[in-house]
Amino acid sequence: MENTYKKREEILAEIYRNSQLALQSISNILPETNDEALRNEILREHEEYERISARASVLAKDRGIELKEPNPLKKAMMWGSIKMNAMKDSSRSHIAEMMIQGTVMGITALKSSAGDASEVNDGEVWDLLQEFIQLEEGFEKTLKEYL
Repeated sequence: MENTYKKREEILAEIYRNSQLALQSISNILPETNDEALRNEILREHEEYERISARASVLAKDRGIELKEPNPLKKAMMWGSIKMNAMKDSSRSHIAEMMIQGTVMGITALKSSAGDASEVNDGEVWDLLQEFIQLEEGFEKTLKEYL
């Protein structure tokens, strides 16, 4: 029972952390994005990340789990990296490539959590994890259209 609780807590923490970092990345990259169609796609993704983050927060609260915000140093380093990358090249394809890299990192982290969590006995948490993976995979596919 304890192990299942721990896995559930870790999955919710990963979903929340991943969605929060994605929201931060989008906030950092949006001012550098001049292509209107790509901007609209990134804004659509932002809404989905907010929805996933909120759902993870509700599930955690319902289960008495406290979620932590992502590391401020990591967020600052991410901001610097995005700004430097965009300064070098703010083309539509480069912005899309940066977004894809972040999405792929998210997919990898989420799938790793899914692999570690096969014994989690919480349908809502498992369903949210699977939904988030599918969402990220869809983002990756859509963003490739901007390359």
